[in-house]
Amino acid sequence: MIAVDRGADGLWTLTIDRPDKANALDGPMLEALADAAEEATQGARAVVLTGNGKVFSAGMDFEAAKSGLSKSPVWERLSGKLAALPCLTICALNGTLAGGAMGMALACDIRIAVPTAKFFYPVMKHGFLPQPSDPGRLTALIGPSRARLILLGGQRLDAEQALACGLIDRIAEPDALLATAREIAADFIAADPAFAATIKGMCR
Repeated sequence: MIAVDRGADGLWTLTIDRPDKANALDGPMLEALADAAEEATQGARAVVLTGNGKVFSAGMDFEAAKSGLSKSPVWERLSGKLAALPCLTICALNGTLAGGAMGMALACDIRIAVPTAKFFYPVMKHGFLPQPSDPGRLTALIGPSRARLILLGGQRLDAEQALACGLIDRIAEPDALLATAREIAADFIAADPAFAATIKGMCR
């Protein structure tokens, strides 16, 4: 349910491929994503994280939640691996980003989304805590007040609101989403890897 395309030019695409379940995430899917992110340290020049269908991810699979997935360290393992990658990471949101899936998007360097995407993280409503690193990354992107609006107020943002507050960096039509990600990654891929990684580190 996770497809990995290792492009010859160094652009890797990780696709959440469970559209019949709104790309809801279970333990094996999260492990597969984390393993792919770890493998990407050995050859990827850029990583694009996306989904198949009209939803990027509905977050945690609620059947998996019954077995304690909400408290699993795999969420932090995944977001930590993505955040630590020396290559450029782009989250190409093909649709709505919800719940625990927010963490992997926040860990990426750049986020782009289709115009119909919605953004919400209703952990409090469902009796779960956010993953430890998510509130800090969310606050760093959009500020403490808007982070509280999402985490404490349970509010949803549409794509225009997400762009305005800095949660995403660009809006692209569905048929241009991956092409936009590739265009953004082009200079990074073409640059000397050590030089590009140094500039990325300076932006942290």
